[in-house]
Amino acid sequence: MAVTALCHGEGCRTGRSGGGTRRRTTGGSRLCKPCREHLAAGLAELAHLYEECGRVLGGAAPGSLRERTTGGVLPGLPFNGAAADVRAGMVSVLGSWSGLVAQQRGLAAPPRTVAALTAFLLRNADWLAAHSAAGEATEEIARLVRAGRRAAFPDPARSIRLGDCPESGCAGALTLAVRAAARADEPAIVCAADPGHRWTSDQWSGLSRSMDSREPGTPAAPATERWLTAADIAQLWHTPTGTVYRLASEQRWRRRNRAGRTYYNESDVRDCFTRRAAART
Repeated sequence: MAVTALCHGEGCRTGRSGGGTRRRTTGGSRLCKPCREHLAAGLAELAHLYEECGRVLGGAAPGSLRERTTGGVLPGLPFNGAAADVRAGMVSVLGSWSGLVAQQRGLAAPPRTVAALTAFLLRNADWLAAHSAAGEATEEIARLVRAGRRAAFPDPARSIRLGDCPESGCAGALTLAVRAAARADEPAIVCAADPGHRWTSDQWSGLSRSMDSREPGTPAAPATERWLTAADIAQLWHTPTGTVYRLASEQRWRRRNRAGRTYYNESDVRDCFTRRAAART
């Protein structure tokens, strides 16, 4: 019979997953399945967060117009020290773990770029999950992800317009307040005309469909096309940003690039998460 042990992953050790209970592992790994998946999702997200931090290096707000993100700060823009420190920390930490894997497995070390380092660690994630330092690896990767999110998508809240309020007789517009520390039960979607018209982000799927529907007997109108960033999607569907990027690639969501940022078609995203929810029931 396989010997089981308590998971050493950051999620289990800190109570971030499993309701505060450390799960058991099998097969020689030091991580349970959810913590192993969280490690991989964190590594995948870091590659994107590194680029997002690059966009705010000059002090510009996320989504604002910038002409370049490498080769120095644009003239006249303040330098964002927090974003620079996070990017440097990513290279340092990922480089250290990649060096450990390369040395102990007899592999060639990857180039010291975040894209190459994360790809290398993802290829060797199973080996790393079985290493005696697996717990420390998950802790440091999770810390980098949190720091990257804070630097790339800082509070205070920014608002994006989602469309017209679906309440009968209301001419207001709905906005989504995107906050890094928002809770699932906070009313994140609010009508500008009537503050009483508000919804939590986990009500978005049903709400967006009602916004696209028409009253019986009225002329059909084309559905409003809404475009969301990965951070917007992560908050609306309570999903790690790394999972959002993975699904966007796997499911071939329609996308647009504006001011150096990628926006995904909301109906593609909604349909994807609806299918995923149905598959779990």
